[in-house]
Amino acid sequence: MDLPVDEWRSYLLQKWSLLPKSAQVTISTAETLSEIFLHSSLFLRSEDEKFLKRLSQGYSVGKDPKAPCFYREEGNKKFQEKNYSGAAVLYSKGVSHSRPNTEDISLCYANRSAALFHLGQYETCLNDIIRALMHGYPERLQPKLMLRKAECLVTLGRLKEASQTVSDLESNFTVKPTPTASPFQILQKNLCILKMKIQEKENLPEIFPTALAKDSEDMDLREENEHISSASSSVRLCTDPLKGRYLIATKDIIPGELLVKEDAFVSVLNPGEMPPPHQGLESRWDTRVTLGDLYCHRCLKHTLAMVPCHGCSYAKYCSQECIQQAWELYHSVECSLGELLLTLGVFCHVALRLTLLARFEDVDKVLRRICDEINNKDMRLSESKTLVKTFNYNQGKSEEIGKTVETQIPGCNLKGKYENNYNAVFNLLPHTENHSPEHKFLCALSISALCRQLEAASLPALTTGLKAAVTPELHADWNIWAVAMLRHLLQLQCNAQAITAIQHTGSKESIITDSRQVRLATGIFPVVSLLNHSCSPNTSVSFTGTIATIRAAQQIRKGQEILHCYEQAIPLLLRCREDAESFLSAEHAVVGEIEDNLARAYAALGDWQKSASHLQRSLQVVEARHGPSSVEMGHELFKLAQVLFNGFAVPEALDAIQKAEDVLLIHSDPQSDEIQELQKMRSCLLDLPPIPGGSQKDSGP
Repeated sequence: MDLPVDEWRSYLLQKWSLLPKSAQVTISTAETLSEIFLHSSLFLRSEDEKFLKRLSQGYSVGKDPKAPCFYREEGNKKFQEKNYSGAAVLYSKGVSHSRPNTEDISLCYANRSAALFHLGQYETCLNDIIRALMHGYPERLQPKLMLRKAECLVTLGRLKEASQTVSDLESNFTVKPTPTASPFQILQKNLCILKMKIQEKENLPEIFPTALAKDSEDMDLREENEHISSASSSVRLCTDPLKGRYLIATKDIIPGELLVKEDAFVSVLNPGEMPPPHQGLESRWDTRVTLGDLYCHRCLKHTLAMVPCHGCSYAKYCSQECIQQAWELYHSVECSLGELLLTLGVFCHVALRLTLLARFEDVDKVLRRICDEINNKDMRLSESKTLVKTFNYNQGKSEEIGKTVETQIPGCNLKGKYENNYNAVFNLLPHTENHSPEHKFLCALSISALCRQLEAASLPALTTGLKAAVTPELHADWNIWAVAMLRHLLQLQCNAQAITAIQHTGSKESIITDSRQVRLATGIFPVVSLLNHSCSPNTSVSFTGTIATIRAAQQIRKGQEILHCYEQAIPLLLRCREDAESFLSAEHAVVGEIEDNLARAYAALGDWQKSASHLQRSLQVVEARHGPSSVEMGHELFKLAQVLFNGFAVPEALDAIQKAEDVLLIHSDPQSDEIQELQKMRSCLLDLPPIPGGSQKDSGP
């Protein structure tokens, strides 16, 4: 999901293992990002690009002319079952594959309007009716559509428009007599009743909208920080040689106080569990509901009425406004690269989008910095100077122990303000030295392949919109932008923020609502990134669309550091485990579930060693409850093999692969997906040259 698909990762890992030792040493010891990229990209061959292209073709995002009819029929089945939400999603899939101004798209919009009407989404239903008519909905079917429009208008209290629609319908049937005029007589009768009810409601005071407006105001920052955009005046930006930039409290902060409210500088929707690569025509017509079917790819608003990109079937939006904004900012470039971006993963997609957005800011200094690095010049961006005070923390109290010193804080502008802009993003640390050589090689070649596709498509993308201060020579070379993308790709390991939402999974008939937190997207929040990580944070984060809200989770004393947990699940799960140990046996199913979820959380952070450790504990529970040769044991061993493989723990991974395969072969066909993947992982690891000194174990970047 975040990283490229397994096949591409395995392919490049094997390629790395076959590089001459001298080349591996050169890349491993490279001191700058430009050196890493330039030395690595030399090894991207045409056969590598062909292999990547074949992989990408399995994730087609083109518009299939036969798909709209298929999805419309599947949607009709859901509609007949009264599953109107499911029907709306399938009609939306049909819309995504339809070309503008065709009967296909008009029929899908019209059918979706019927589903939305039954869901009580009358305004959205009206929008779909307008879209159906705009794209040429067949005249013979229009009376049915106009009747639905009139019913929506009556329900919404727009009686004048409803009356006009009914009059138009009646006039139409006067010209073209039909035996089905009775529904309109019923509508007129109902219209009179609704008029009286609406008139009564119009005399009532509007209390709810006022209360709602007040609640919305309370969500805003009471007093915005003069030196940090999107932050409260209750925090201050500081810097330290060891821990870098961080935030401290300028006063005592009470629980629940709003500290940061920031819109993502960039966000990319999580595609979710992608179907296996397409093997045939109909295999690509996936009826599963994904996050991309429910949330706008621009603002992350939840909607059942997606409006598609006219060029691809993947990108979908909540409105024409979001379509236009996305197209102007980045999708005009990304549209033709959808298959490749799905193959290379979300992090590569974010890196590209960040670089595309750089075009709309004054990035002259950023580009010069990259150029100077490529040309081995010791020239840096001029950094702003900000006054920072050093504090001594004593039992939650702060004392000023040093003089006010003038310190350079990367990311601030010349006036010392830290803003939500590309300059702040560019200055987030990539922690290049902490990434393994194999990972840097994988990232560099993935970026190189992406840039070659951009160049081959003759896209003027990265020059359009640049400020006049940037000379043509600075953006003529794709290597400049590639180095910027590589920087962003490495930054994401520590600075990417998972944008989450609560998704309800229980049925309406269920007594207790079942819900879970899902990862909607990956975003970059420059101000949120200033908060250092702690497994015992004093803040909590929540999201509304692309906006992150940071609140104090407990009392924070003046001078204390503001701390944030990058993976919110970890501290909660650790507390759950501590509580469980006090009254549950070590082999209880809940204990195993906690360990399994901890393994997932650490894997999401790229901490493969801790992930494997928790999976080992989960395995003990599974074995005790289900037996050493159970299918449950096989699945858990499969997960352990994946984690150890990702962490380059070669001997341990090979051992887990063998154990998983032995168990799964008892229950599965040798051609099953899991066994095939285990065999691919084994083949890849066995092709690696041995590392002198023992194990190739690595906890990952």
